[in-house]
Amino acid sequence: MSTQLLNIVKQGEVAWVAFNRPQDRNSINSQLMAEFLELLEELEQGPARAVVFTGAGDTHFIGGADGIEMMQLDLEGGRQFSRRFQAMLDRMEASPLLLVAAINGLCFGGGFEFALACDLRVAEAKARIGLPEVKVGLIPGGGGTQRLPALVGSGRAMQMILSGRLYGGTEAETLGLVHLCVADGGLAGGVDQVLAPILRQPQYALSLAKRAVKSYGRGGLEQGLIAEAELFSQCHAGGWFHDLMIEQLKSGALTTSADVRHLLKEDAS
Repeated sequence: MSTQLLNIVKQGEVAWVAFNRPQDRNSINSQLMAEFLELLEELEQGPARAVVFTGAGDTHFIGGADGIEMMQLDLEGGRQFSRRFQAMLDRMEASPLLLVAAINGLCFGGGFEFALACDLRVAEAKARIGLPEVKVGLIPGGGGTQRLPALVGSGRAMQMILSGRLYGGTEAETLGLVHLCVADGGLAGGVDQVLAPILRQPQYALSLAKRAVKSYGRGGLEQGLIAEAELFSQCHAGGWFHDLMIEQLKSGALTTSADVRHLLKEDAS
């Protein structure tokens, strides 16, 4: 399933995907975007519940979008490139899989925008993370001006984007840019530490919860609450929650003042 620019290793319910453009800082170009979308579609049809993204080599996670491609863009080309990149990251947020950025080095510009579109982020201490586009006369074009404020607040995001500063792994954790910072070389253990308690839960609940959380950023509180109610209702389409409650009532783990004899009777029949 590996592609020319993406290397894949499957480990049970978790697939590891490495961006493999080490001579180009693992940067994202149009070919990689196309390969990525095809790969994500394939992974969603398989047994994986989580996908962990990292960078080939030991210096770069993703070193932004491809500068050589971008320097050749005119006004319309710049708009199309930005919208294509944004669409890829939107597709990631819509995926039912859990997506994890395992940041093993420099993670800036489009690389950090990619990480922001992931559900979870783990970084090594040596990582350098941020949106430095203004330093080269650009602004973030892959959703960074929208997702970073949602993560850390508009005031702090404004300072980060205008300064173009990069943050080390430890400071990134303190600022909330990543969920966990680990010692260099400890990414696999850190990812397992984050994923293990999550993957104990039923997959349908994880996917619905992800959709509910993501809905807030797409329409504010009112629309988010409407989406939450709809997604909450879907939890009752199957029997997982019902069966768990019956099991706990029978074992005594769940106590109640309600008369539940009819529920237990229905289950017995």
